[in-house]
Amino acid sequence: MSGRYALFSWPESMAQLPDFPQQMRAHWNLAPKSQVLMLYQKQQKIYAALALWGFTCEWMSDLTRAVAHARVETVATLPMFKKAWRSQRCLLPANGFFEWRGQQRKQPFWLSTAEPILYFAGLWDVYSVPGRDYYSVAMLTQQAAHLRRPIILNAQQQAVWLDPKSSEAALQEVLTGEQPQLLERRVSTLINDPLVDGPQCLSPG
Repeated sequence: MSGRYALFSWPESMAQLPDFPQQMRAHWNLAPKSQVLMLYQKQQKIYAALALWGFTCEWMSDLTRAVAHARVETVATLPMFKKAWRSQRCLLPANGFFEWRGQQRKQPFWLSTAEPILYFAGLWDVYSVPGRDYYSVAMLTQQAAHLRRPIILNAQQQAVWLDPKSSEAALQEVLTGEQPQLLERRVSTLINDPLVDGPQCLSPG
């Protein structure tokens, strides 16, 4: 499962988006229940926001059951994601992500592409409390051998994914499109500790 990713650098154009969080800082070890950056479309403009990585639909009463991932195979039919699938789709910017391989002692790997920044497909919702609305997100994943990986969207796919008017067929085509070639390397087991959040997370393993 895609349980960790990093966003430690981003283009200036992203920082200029409406509502880009002023307190935004670099992260090398984002885990579920972290605050992560999401991009979404409203009235034909792209906005930025911080969101809890753990989807909390409006009728959820137990927030400990927040869901970090949504499977591409079932996301369009699950009641939890019905509203978000229809009109609350987002992108999760990242510089890369981590995955663990092995049977007994798992080895972490860092995966990225030739592009400096990636955009994962996601869904968002709002959880309201008196006086404030909180955003929450789920990352979409797909099968990759015996693992699951985030769905990476190119520029054309991003536009379709964010557009609230995109058809069901167009969305499915985006999610089943060819994925980019991934670069990978072993990294230190420091990444195993979710409290470690610095450049050392990318140290060779």
